[in-house]
Amino acid sequence: MIKSLNKTLLLLMAVFNCQSISAQEKNPLDKIDLTKIMMHLDWAGMAYFDDQNNAVDPTKNEGRVVFMGNSITQGWMHYMPNMFDNQTYINRGIGGQTTSQMLLRFRQDVIAHKPKAVVILAGTNDIAGNTPLRDLETVAGNLFSMAELARQHNIKVILCSVIPAKEYPWRKGKRPDIKIPQLNKLIQVYCNETDIHYLDFFSVMTDGKNGLIESYGYDGVHPDEDGYKVMTELVEKALDQLLGG
Repeated sequence: MIKSLNKTLLLLMAVFNCQSISAQEKNPLDKIDLTKIMMHLDWAGMAYFDDQNNAVDPTKNEGRVVFMGNSITQGWMHYMPNMFDNQTYINRGIGGQTTSQMLLRFRQDVIAHKPKAVVILAGTNDIAGNTPLRDLETVAGNLFSMAELARQHNIKVILCSVIPAKEYPWRKGKRPDIKIPQLNKLIQVYCNETDIHYLDFFSVMTDGKNGLIESYGYDGVHPDEDGYKVMTELVEKALDQLLGG
């Protein structure tokens, strides 16, 4: 009985080994060291602004403000290049990023420049599911962690509401018209409790149905020049109040 069982186990092992070899032969990745590749992946975009960060003059931080965000922040520089000189106003927006990624690069892209203030505008890509969405409380927590890191380094904080979006053209069915107002409420309550400046883009830019005013954007999510003009006016006013300008 034992000998028979041993023979059966040996036979199964042989079959398994043959199947494994066959599978490996058919696997196009069998000669690629995935561990090394994963080590070189820059999920959070830590190297994205290496050149720009190296060009920042640490002696010219009077009135310096860093803008942290995603494509909406990044696009701001495209429409208004004269606004962001990489010294006084520093743009650190990366298209497609979520709050988890921004939190990881916050020290090098914000704190290291010793700004007087940081403007944080993020969360819409979390709702879109660019990285797995756990819940809105987690997204808000990432924003709050960035704010608290900044305050620990004597950096004043502006936490922005997420701008309105009725639908994501690239990822439908995520209901940003419902989730963005919910996230904004979490941000606003936190700001009220911690005496952080809450900048409400949403109320000024909504079409009344939780979507973006058509003339303020080109795809219902991202602002156009008119949208950025509105945002610039609001953020300049907030910075004047915050920095006593």
